Amino acid sequence: MRNLIDIQSIKKEDIFEIFYLADKIQEGKFQGFLNEKSIVLFFPNTSIRTRVTFEKGIYLLGGQSILFPTETLDKKEKLEDVCKYLNNWADAIIVRHRNMDVIREFMRHSTVPIINAMTDSNHPTEIISDLYSLSKIRLDFTKDKYLYCGKSGNIGLSWKEAANVLGFELSQCCPKGYEMEGVRAFREIKEAVKGKDIICTDSLPADILGDFEHYQITKNIMDMANENAIFNPCPPFYRGEEVSEDVIDSNYFVGHHFKKHLLEVQQAIMIYCFMNEEDPRQK
Repeated sequence: MRNLIDIQSIKKEDIFEIFYLADKIQEGKFQGFLNEKSIVLFFPNTSIRTRVTFEKGIYLLGGQSILFPTETLDKKEKLEDVCKYLNNWADAIIVRHRNMDVIREFMRHSTVPIINAMTDSNHPTEIISDLYSLSKIRLDFTKDKYLYCGKSGNIGLSWKEAANVLGFELSQCCPKGYEMEGVRAFREIKEAVKGKDIICTDSLPADILGDFEHYQITKNIMDMANENAIFNPCPPFYRGEEVSEDVIDSNYFVGHHFKKHLLEVQQAIMIYCFMNEEDPRQK
């Protein structure tokens, strides 16, 4: 049994194992892998992409999904007791909760795999899926130079974790006060984008939009990046805020196509968590 709670707790080899499993799923392997298994999910009503692909992924692997709203966990009963009851019936638990401590508490008391489907401090399944998509269109995505434009938050911090594990170069562009610790920060977007291959963003809270007024990614900004650069905003993105209308409609934008792989990558993550570190190539 293995858990996936953040990228920094796994190795480069684990990420490529997940990629290998995703490839095999697309070849029709692992059908029925979750037969007679029940996967308990805790998701807020606002989740769309991550929830749809986890639920559909469970279904396609032959499993049963049992869904609860995230606020089910925010009650007087101790999470330790909730978890120990679920150990009797659940074969894996997938949790989306703002508080990372909730994920860690599940991991401490669970006897089944725990998968983090997003917190306020990270979003590992999203970034692993993006990395897999990059691996399909770049010669060597670990040699590309990445720019994250936005505040320190779950998406940026997960890109930072991925950079640390895989060894690629990551920079940030943001106003003063929004930096990620240990990441080179640019103040001018036109300077930051030069020499970059992969440009990423995250949506911004309404109360700080004014601070990021001069940090919007536009088609003209993307024209300053390296040849064949791509733009991968994290959804939900908002046209006219952190991104412009014209860059979403340009050839730089890969967002919709990239998320196609979210389905098989999240299936691969579930299989990875069940595999007890054995070599998947023996399957």
